[in-house]
Amino acid sequence: MTAFDSPSLQPQILAPAADDPPGPFEGNVVLEIWFSTSPEAIPDSPAHAPAGREGRHGLRRVTREVWEDMLDLVKCKVLSVIEGEQADAYLLSESSLFVSTHRIILKTCGTTTLLLGLPRILEIASQWCGLDTVWRCFYSRKSFMFPERQRGPHRAWEDEVGFLDGIFENGSAYTVGKVNGDHWLLYLTTPTSDLSTSFASLPPPSLSIPQTLSLSPSPPDTTLEILMTHLSPAAMAPFFCPADEVNSPSGHGPGQALSASTGIASLFPEATLDAYLFHPCGYSANALWGPGDRYFTIHVTPEEGWSYASFECNVPIGSREQLKELVRKVIDIFQPGRISMTLFVGKEEEEKSAVSVPEFGSRLLRGYVRKDKIGYEFEGYDLAYACYEREGQIFDKPRAPGLKELKAADEGLAAAVER
Repeated sequence: MTAFDSPSLQPQILAPAADDPPGPFEGNVVLEIWFSTSPEAIPDSPAHAPAGREGRHGLRRVTREVWEDMLDLVKCKVLSVIEGEQADAYLLSESSLFVSTHRIILKTCGTTTLLLGLPRILEIASQWCGLDTVWRCFYSRKSFMFPERQRGPHRAWEDEVGFLDGIFENGSAYTVGKVNGDHWLLYLTTPTSDLSTSFASLPPPSLSIPQTLSLSPSPPDTTLEILMTHLSPAAMAPFFCPADEVNSPSGHGPGQALSASTGIASLFPEATLDAYLFHPCGYSANALWGPGDRYFTIHVTPEEGWSYASFECNVPIGSREQLKELVRKVIDIFQPGRISMTLFVGKEEEEKSAVSVPEFGSRLLRGYVRKDKIGYEFEGYDLAYACYEREGQIFDKPRAPGLKELKAADEGLAAAVER
C-alpha cells in the first residue's frame, strides 16, 4: 500500500526547496536522539495538545511548523509528511526526519548543517513536551568524499566531536574502519541514569538479542544501514528526471512510479511509502509500518563520479538468512562498487556480544569481496561493521582537499556567518 492509497497516511505536499549549489552532492549524516527508553516511558504533558495533534504524546505533539523552524537552521525543507500510528515521517529536500513519541531521527545530506539544529531540538523537546533529559544520543556518518564543501562544524570530524562534547558530558567518539580508506564515524553518549522523577520508577528497557538473532516477543532495538558508492550507471539511469517531467511542479508522482519499477516498493510491501524524484536527478523515500514505529529510508545521488545511495531500516532481523536476503535485495537495486554496512543491535548487560555472530560474512554477497569487518561492544548495544568491494573493480584512493579548496571553503563559511 502506498501513501496515496490511504487517506489517513496521505503525504501533505509542500513546495520543494531550492537546489543545493552546483557540484558534488555528499552523502548522509545521521542524528538520533532518545529522550527515554520507550514510548511508554514518556510522561503525559500537562499542557493541552495543539490543534491537530490531539491524542499524541511526547515529541509527536510538536507541530510541523515548529519542526520546519528548526530545519531552517539545518538548511533543508519539508516536502511531504506521512503520519503513522506511532511515528511521523517527514521527507526533506535533503533526506529525512522521523519523529516518534520518545525518539527523533534527523538524516541530512549535501552541505546541510545538521548539528546546528541540535540545540533547537533540545529546546523544542523541553518547551513542548517537558523532556529535559536526553537518555542517549547517536551521531554518525561515512567519511566525506568532499569535506571541503561542508559548512560549520561538519568540515572535520574533530570539529563535530567538539560541538557534541559542548552539549553532552557523557559522549565518546569512534572511527570505525580504515582511516586511509572507507570508514564510518560514530559519536554516542552513555545512557543517562538520572532521568526525571517521572521516569525513575519505570522498568529498564528490554533490549536483548540471542546469538542466533532470532525474533522474540520484545525484539531489540535494531538499525541496519547500507551505504553504497560507485553505483552502476545502468542502475542509476532511472534516477534522472525524464525530459517530459522536467517542468513538473512535484516529483512525488514520478517518485512513486520509480519506487515500483526499481523494486524499492517491494522491499517491505506492507509499508506506506512516500517518494520523490528530484530535478534534474536524485531520489528520496520514506516508509512507515507497524507494529511499532518501523521505518525505512532511501536516498540516492546518481551522478557519475560521486554516485551514492543509502538505505536504513529499524526492522528486527530474524535470522542471518533474513539479513542476507534484505541486503542482497538492496544491493541488486543499486549495484554499487563499494559498500559499507553497519548493524546496531541492543542487548542487556549480562548478554554475550552479538557482534561475534557472522552477520556480515565473507560470502554474504555474490560477486563482492569483504575488505573489512569490525565489531564493537558498547553499553547496551553491539555494533557490526563491514566493507565490501565488487570483485575486479579498481578504485581511486580517497581524495583529500587541497589548500586552495580549504581556503575557498573557509572564505565561503566566513561570508555565510556574516550574512
